[in-house]
Amino acid sequence: MDVLDQNEVDALLAAVNSDQVEEAAPQAQIFSRHHRDFDEIEVRTYDFKRPERVSKDQMRSLQTLHEQFARNFGASLSGFLRTIVEVKVATCEQMTYGEFISALPNPTSFNLIESEALAGQICMELSPLIIYPIIDRLLGGTSQDLFIPQRPMTLIEARLISNVTNRGLEAMSEAWAGVKPMTFEIKATESNPQLVQIVPPNEVVVVVGFELKMSNRAGTMSLCIPYNAIEPVMDAVSAQTWFSQGQGSRSAGLESRLSGSLAGAGVSVSGVLARTTISLRDLATMAAGDLIMTETPATRPMVLAVEGERKFLAHIGQHRNKRALRIDRPVTKTDRH
Repeated sequence: MDVLDQNEVDALLAAVNSDQVEEAAPQAQIFSRHHRDFDEIEVRTYDFKRPERVSKDQMRSLQTLHEQFARNFGASLSGFLRTIVEVKVATCEQMTYGEFISALPNPTSFNLIESEALAGQICMELSPLIIYPIIDRLLGGTSQDLFIPQRPMTLIEARLISNVTNRGLEAMSEAWAGVKPMTFEIKATESNPQLVQIVPPNEVVVVVGFELKMSNRAGTMSLCIPYNAIEPVMDAVSAQTWFSQGQGSRSAGLESRLSGSLAGAGVSVSGVLARTTISLRDLATMAAGDLIMTETPATRPMVLAVEGERKFLAHIGQHRNKRALRIDRPVTKTDRH
């Protein structure tokens, strides 16, 4: 036993009188049946009410997967609304279902989604802050002085928003195709999230939060995925599994849909008879009946341009009492026109 000398005793008494003595924090004790060096062991608190059932690697894979979903969904909405819609992942975290429900507004667009490949239902929630600007856009408005009503959606508004959610389900199917082919379907829609209990309140869920921006409006979208629902496919949710498949192969459905959309797109076609140059003085004095001389012979084929790009050589003629162009051959690099 160490014995304190008089100087150390005086220092302790002076510290007690000046209230400078700090109580030592209780040190956590580690009990183990194995003899280890506990100084190098990291001790972290664990909340049994909020167990982390999804590993960090799987959470990163889910976030990357839904980033692909956000890109596809944003592109689909941009084409549907004919304006730029930006969708990006804002958060991806684990929480209990009760915490997720308590953080949602009321009313809102709360959709229950099912898939044959999943063991339960998942939820998609759209904020009214972005729902009503989309409805206003679909009905021809500008969303400049838009009022956001605090009421459930009417049947007409719900029908309009169903066009948006259906495109979200298609984008979700494309994103999950690398893990497992799935088709999603909305089974029910509710305005009050508190009335929907797909899992117990203390059940662990993965919540992916999205941010949607359209013109001068912004809102949020949340995707709630209970762990029990995706447990059958969690082994396949890894960065190596779905990422390698997504790079090596393309979705046949996506290619066919893009080909069908491009095939029906309209393009402008113009025939260039000849090209020449004149002076600005001649252009200023030009009148009806004047002739413009070119260096192109009348028997030489003319250029057929598609969207301003030279594509074919053709001869001008007449078909059913209308001017017509007969295509001879495509334009090559050696042609001068």
